[in-house]
Amino acid sequence: MNAGDSIDVKNAGWTFGGETASHFDPHVSKSVPFYKEGHQLICQVADFFLSEGSVCYDLGCSTGSLILNLAERNSHKNCEFIGVDIESDMTRIARERCLSCNDIQIITDNIAEMDLKKCDLIVSYYTVQFVRPKMRQLLIDKIYNALNWGGAFLYFEKVRAPDARFQDIATSLYNDFKFNNGYSASEIYSKANSIKGVLEPFSTQGNKDLMERAGFTDIVTIMKYICFEGFLAIK
Repeated sequence: MNAGDSIDVKNAGWTFGGETASHFDPHVSKSVPFYKEGHQLICQVADFFLSEGSVCYDLGCSTGSLILNLAERNSHKNCEFIGVDIESDMTRIARERCLSCNDIQIITDNIAEMDLKKCDLIVSYYTVQFVRPKMRQLLIDKIYNALNWGGAFLYFEKVRAPDARFQDIATSLYNDFKFNNGYSASEIYSKANSIKGVLEPFSTQGNKDLMERAGFTDIVTIMKYICFEGFLAIK
């Protein structure tokens, strides 16, 4: 099966390793609405939380484009930027992309198992949806505990609708989005088959519940398009 952009997939077997990594940037830009605009928004929001000597994490940094944008925008602040991804094929590309920036460290690790140092900003850009549901609360707890007081968590996720009717509408609109970006019906079907049991979205409320149980009380939606939502949570 082919999910478009020369990415071969298997039933319930989506992976970000192998050939997916080399085709990731064009694929995700056509698969996630306002993907680059979300990067820009995150960089603008980061202005309110990064100061001299701050530490910033990008959890699930993929090919490193977002963390590079953050580092370049804040190059005058002597911040430390740490990108983490579990896929070595992704981190290899990210290291090559960020080679010229000394403020960036790219780590190959499992974010659900690694320790986080104290920091002022943590970004998760469409990442937690791929973490096993039983591990998500522990991860969000870890994120909350790592943040300094007044620090921020920028949390972007694909979300499920609150009921079946809205979910049907959202699925249809999202399929239209992908079709209008050039994907065939077969490619859309193949991608949907490949992410079964791999991408497990929670609802808007489900994601808020994770953050609230971790300790966050100040939470707001800063971006929303169909079934894609970005939250800002402040400790």
